[in-house]
Amino acid sequence: MLSLILLIIGLGVWSYQKLPIDAVPDITNVQVQINTKAPGYSPLEAEQRITYPVERAIAGLPNLDYTRSISRYGLSQVTVIFEEGTDLYFARNLINNRLAVIKGSLPAGLEPEMGPIATGLGEILMYTVTAEPGAKQDDGSPYNATELRVIQDWVIKPRLERVKGITEVNTNGGFDKQYHVQPDPTKLLNFSVSLSELKQTLMQNNDNRGAGYIERFGEQILVRSPGQLKTIDDIRHVVVKNINDRPVLVQDVADVVIGKPLRSGAGTRDGKEAVVGTVMMLVGENSRAVSERVAKELESIQSSLPEGVIAEAVYNRTTLVDKAIKTVQKNLLEGALLVIVVLFLLLGNIRAALITAAVIPLAMMATFTGMVQAGISANLMSLGALDFGLIVDGAVIVVENAIRRLSIAQRQAGGILPLKDRLQVVFEATNEVIRPSLFGVAIITVVYIPLFSLTGVEGKMFEPMAATVIIALVSAMIFTLTIVPAAVATFMGGSVREKESLIISGAKWLYRPVLLLSLKLRWVVLLVAAILVTVSINMASKMGSEFIPQLNEGDIALHALRSIGTSLEQSIKMQGLLEKRLKEFPQVDKVFAKLGTPEVATDPMPPNVADTFLILKPRSEWPQPELPKSELLAQIEAVVKQLPGNNYEFTQPIEMRFNELISGVRADLGIKVYGDDLDLLKQNAEAVLAVVQQIPGSADARLEQVDDMPMLTVEPKRMAMSRYGLNVDDLQNMVSTAVGGGMAGLIYDGDRRFNLVVRLPEKIREDIEALSVLPVSLPDGNYVPLSEVAKVELTQAPSQISRENAKRRVVVTSNVRGRDLGSFVEEAQQQIAEQVELPAGYWVEYGGTYEQLQSASQRLSIVVPVTLLIIMGLLVTVLGSFRDAAIIFTGVPLALTGGVMALLLRDMPLSISAGVGFIALSGIAVLNGLVMLAFIRDYWHSHGDLHKAIVEGAMTRLRPVLMTALVASLGFVPMALNTGTGAEVQRPLATVVIGGIISSTLLTLVVLPALYKLIHSRDKKS
Repeated sequence: MLSLILLIIGLGVWSYQKLPIDAVPDITNVQVQINTKAPGYSPLEAEQRITYPVERAIAGLPNLDYTRSISRYGLSQVTVIFEEGTDLYFARNLINNRLAVIKGSLPAGLEPEMGPIATGLGEILMYTVTAEPGAKQDDGSPYNATELRVIQDWVIKPRLERVKGITEVNTNGGFDKQYHVQPDPTKLLNFSVSLSELKQTLMQNNDNRGAGYIERFGEQILVRSPGQLKTIDDIRHVVVKNINDRPVLVQDVADVVIGKPLRSGAGTRDGKEAVVGTVMMLVGENSRAVSERVAKELESIQSSLPEGVIAEAVYNRTTLVDKAIKTVQKNLLEGALLVIVVLFLLLGNIRAALITAAVIPLAMMATFTGMVQAGISANLMSLGALDFGLIVDGAVIVVENAIRRLSIAQRQAGGILPLKDRLQVVFEATNEVIRPSLFGVAIITVVYIPLFSLTGVEGKMFEPMAATVIIALVSAMIFTLTIVPAAVATFMGGSVREKESLIISGAKWLYRPVLLLSLKLRWVVLLVAAILVTVSINMASKMGSEFIPQLNEGDIALHALRSIGTSLEQSIKMQGLLEKRLKEFPQVDKVFAKLGTPEVATDPMPPNVADTFLILKPRSEWPQPELPKSELLAQIEAVVKQLPGNNYEFTQPIEMRFNELISGVRADLGIKVYGDDLDLLKQNAEAVLAVVQQIPGSADARLEQVDDMPMLTVEPKRMAMSRYGLNVDDLQNMVSTAVGGGMAGLIYDGDRRFNLVVRLPEKIREDIEALSVLPVSLPDGNYVPLSEVAKVELTQAPSQISRENAKRRVVVTSNVRGRDLGSFVEEAQQQIAEQVELPAGYWVEYGGTYEQLQSASQRLSIVVPVTLLIIMGLLVTVLGSFRDAAIIFTGVPLALTGGVMALLLRDMPLSISAGVGFIALSGIAVLNGLVMLAFIRDYWHSHGDLHKAIVEGAMTRLRPVLMTALVASLGFVPMALNTGTGAEVQRPLATVVIGGIISSTLLTLVVLPALYKLIHSRDKKS
């Protein structure tokens, strides 16, 4: 026995070290992002030439669920979602094959790329790269955004990418270092040099060439011709052309400087521009272990950075994981201690209580082993339904019966029994209760089966919970039937007396008159019970509903939106003001933000949008530690709304990413309006928004940003061009190089490489009138101003086009505060149907968190009744009587009464978490009823007096019923009362179970005997 215990403990400890630990389950669906950078393409062109062909190519893939896409200026992103269970690498392989086929049909030079192999929980660590005030480079100049980006790209990023479990390190902010050749149009005219000539010259004068080798005196000598440009001086002295034997150099027609690219994203920290790095974890890795490795590597990198440059982690998933696991540990430890105290008080024997309680750590060790083998991570959900009361139920029954039989045997033998006799007595005692114990585990296991039917997000959230509970229960039952009897026989060697504790004696003294009265007034008792059940069903139907309570992550994510068309530089200035205002709050530790689209477009945002992260100090450092987070949010909202030009959405880091990846919507509710015409779509979406804003509980309601943005169009005048012998391609190349910049090669610095770009100086690029007179070279060597051969004008174009399943859509989003999600959506659906008339071919769908609530509710409404029928079938099988099975089954609605009342008392809506509580409750209620009814039946069948059988049976089984109820409910008490990180997710479940057990136990003790007497009063003794 000892060796078996040591083996279980050893395996458990080893498994615990291997167990993936996270705050919440990873609920991201199986998806692959396809990003295509298309510099210069408008949203309409990106949709037409890239998004649509990619969507067509993906259609028809095996296991494809649906697609959604965004077409923005310079970017097309198609997100492909596959059915659950599809292997991610198989899905990526399929997409890769399809993309290879369509490459030829996409515009030249465009390359669709798949996003990193990560999920919604992939962003495990964010860090900023900043320079201390006064920090200087080797040449004495201060660090700027370009130099910080060089350090990020060539020092920090390569080292972090080598950390085991990392798939991508994404960058926001800073400037890619580039060597810019900035031509002066007047000088180009003077020397008759065109932009294309300048670019071509640089490309032809920037290369190293190998020329094989020669052999000389038996020695091999390599031959090479170095021509690579290395410095700004090298670039300046490249010869562009010869005029009258005098060379025209690059420096004669252009300035050569270290320049900045046209970036699409930026980063800020505490009101100043910074470089923000996001470390993304490979799918399936252990987030806690990986983030610890990354944080350690970042500390190591810091020592190798130049003096004054700081790379500091600003968001680390480990912090949240540790807080959440601390909550779980506290709940489990306190629950275990409460259960042990109850066992001691009710069993009245310290050794018996310790033997029973020993099942708890052993079952946990076995559960850890099972979780590792099943690939389940330890988190708030998977460990959230573990109740040590349920785990020791079987052991309580075995130990109680064994003590009773040992005390009888000792009295008969007139002294202490030898070990061999004790083993025999305990063996027989265990045999007597094997059937009800196994049946109890079977019932609790069966009630968790509906959770395995859930699919998608809700399946990923609750399946691990069901699997963990079942592993724990089965493990506990195995130990109950093996280790526990052996331990009782071995360690209960002294005098064993079955004695009732004072609590049980007092309970019996109170219970007998109540029982006799209930048997006398059985019709009244049943009527009261029926009324209670009816009232609670009525109340439940009027209660609000939500998917699961929001996990309080401790930090705040603030989505800041500016007017469409706001430039990135203007956004950075506005963000700086916002962050300085946010830093004034004493509760805020750090503020950082990611603006626009990062280097790898995992989260494509326009330049006018910023994801702002507020990292809060520990509550102990707040001026008012008891201040609710909702109150702090209200204070922050009131202050930031004073800043002009900004709109805000408040959420949390993980919640925001999940909502976005799962449904493409960053809010609790997304109302998607589908159609074809962009103007009509916007018009109808605005009508929907107007309705939503009027509904109580609506917060941060807004329309997806689809307004037109300003666009400078250079439209060729084809007739004029034909007269000058120009073609469209030449003109477009010239405009592209002049304004956007043309690549002329690479400049190498050791293992670093930087682009060499030809582009007009900023002063001319930003002057529309100056662009109009830009000289365009003609085939005969002459020049004409650009306005002669092209129309240069400011126009309007859509800022973004979103599609889902190849259909255009516009989304109205809203968060819900101060009420439940279910009733809010029902009201929204009703109001929109009444007030918004959609044209033919246009329709509305509801997404966001609401989608999962609907899906889970529909599935559970089918599976739960089926499960209850299975339990009924099990009861009929074990009792051999449909009537008796039905009597026990009445415990289920009676238990639900207490659960509903408990939710109402604590002002909690119905949620899937509460639903899981009701599922667990139905198993406990049936188990309690069975314990009592089986004994009453046996007593009646052997003694023949129904009334006496009911009274004696009920009195005898009072202790096990109370013990089962007390240990099961007390195991959940810490969970119901805890206020730590993540406690809100477990609270509804614990509240339902505690309330339900109280009502179930009271009603089982009073209603079940009355009902049994009523139904069997005319029966004769079997």
